[in-house]
Amino acid sequence: MSAAAPAAASGAGSAASRFLVASDLDRTLIYSNRALALDVPDRLAPRLLSVEVHDGKALSFMTEQAAGLLVELIRASVFVPATTRTRTQYERVNLPGPTPGWVPQYAICSNGGQLLVDGVPDQDWRTEVRSRLAAASAPLNEVVEHLALAADPEWTHKRRVAEDLFAYLVVERAELPQGWLEELAGWCEERGWTVSLQGRKVYAVPAPLSKSAALAEVERRVGGAIVLSAGDSLLDAELLLAADAGWRPGHGELADAGWTAPGVTALTHVGVAAGEEIVRQFLARVRAGTQAVAVR
Repeated sequence: MSAAAPAAASGAGSAASRFLVASDLDRTLIYSNRALALDVPDRLAPRLLSVEVHDGKALSFMTEQAAGLLVELIRASVFVPATTRTRTQYERVNLPGPTPGWVPQYAICSNGGQLLVDGVPDQDWRTEVRSRLAAASAPLNEVVEHLALAADPEWTHKRRVAEDLFAYLVVERAELPQGWLEELAGWCEERGWTVSLQGRKVYAVPAPLSKSAALAEVERRVGGAIVLSAGDSLLDAELLLAADAGWRPGHGELADAGWTAPGVTALTHVGVAAGEEIVRQFLARVRAGTQAVAVR
């Protein structure tokens, strides 16, 4: 699909396109077993819905209540998953939708490096991303080589490159040497890259590669939308700032730093309960805006 023309899929040009809702996935909307934070007696724990299976194992969950609210939200807005996951990792996620086989009209993968339109990669956007990276950031190979030298095998489990766009390490977080992350961040910043620690992953990402840039392209195609967003990590900060209203959970990189901004609500909920509250807040804002328009 050409980047010059708006998509003609469901939502574009309809009442739903008045609201554009972009949400990070992991530890914002969906949660692994490690991240559920079910700090209530077992008999009071919420019913969970598996939304990701890999190699026959359920990996990610949301509450059943959140799933029902999400379906309502999808019907009332243009809902855009916005994730650092690669396209392959993203396609393992099976979010509840209003119809069997539903896929989002737009989805942002690889931290903005991939824009999927009706599930298909948009090549025009990929070309645009490549151009921006070449103009403003050091080459990927230079950063990958530095990570290989800087990451001690004693506390590094994996080194990965994601879709030839950025790199990340899977580490034993508690064993990271004091000051190592800050030193890496300083080295990367000098070369036009950013560093983020999310759970057990240390991401090194070119500064121009952002969810907010991809969201701006979606907003251009949808046209005139009120934008809502949610996220928990440093890589989501620009996504939150780009929206008319944003939410962050009470856990994660941004919460640990005490980060907030005008228009961003810092929730106290943590774990899977935060995911449910975020969808509830999204839906309440969309309903309020829709009702306001209806009574004019």
